[in-house]
Amino acid sequence: MEKQLKIYFASDQHFGAPTPELSAPREQRFVKWLDEIKQDADVLFLVGDLFDFWFEYKTVVPRGFVRVLGKLAELKERGIEIHFFVGNHDLWMDDYFEKELGIPVYHRPQEFTFNGKNFLIGHGDGLGPGDKGYKRMKKVFTNPVSKWLFRWLHPDVGVKLAQYLSVKNKLISGDEDVKFLGEENEWLVLYSKRKLETKHYDYLIFGHRHLPMVIKVGPDSEYVNLGDWIIYFTYAVFDGTTFELKKYEN
Repeated sequence: MEKQLKIYFASDQHFGAPTPELSAPREQRFVKWLDEIKQDADVLFLVGDLFDFWFEYKTVVPRGFVRVLGKLAELKERGIEIHFFVGNHDLWMDDYFEKELGIPVYHRPQEFTFNGKNFLIGHGDGLGPGDKGYKRMKKVFTNPVSKWLFRWLHPDVGVKLAQYLSVKNKLISGDEDVKFLGEENEWLVLYSKRKLETKHYDYLIFGHRHLPMVIKVGPDSEYVNLGDWIIYFTYAVFDGTTFELKKYEN
């Protein structure tokens, strides 16, 4: 009997926030979830903001997260395909995941096809007609000069500064507005509808908004926001036929 396809999606874990100590129980819960899905997962999509801050110096990466990284390495070694999308908090991700874990890293939305279903997947920051304050900020952060200047800060100083700004600045943190704005004002819904004008997708999957949502945006198309692992602990699974958004109860 042919094995049933299982694809999992999760986003916005923000590990390290607001402090490593307070983040630890959430990390343990996520690792437990990874340990459970490894039994049947074929593919895992991490759709941005796995970390609340991440910066790769030439020879240094942020301290911590060893349980999460170790579990991802275990899943990869079991033959599970893993895809990592950069979010607005870990946008300075470079090649560490690719070289150390063999996990491809994407900086913009990507298209995938599974069992004849078309997926458009991305973190969601800076897409659509809204998010203007963040879009301006992102241009500064992604400028090579900004990245070069930040690299000159000692890691003890640079990481501490970035963590402070990440928690305090709502434009960076992504929680400027975490309530549902209505379908006509949700800019990722509008972005999804615009994408469907030129190509059909069955599922358009994003994070960033921290709100679990499934909204019909076409006759056979759904916009999905994966929620987060701070309040909702939600994830999605596609079994080759059915797509579901679920809450992880441990």
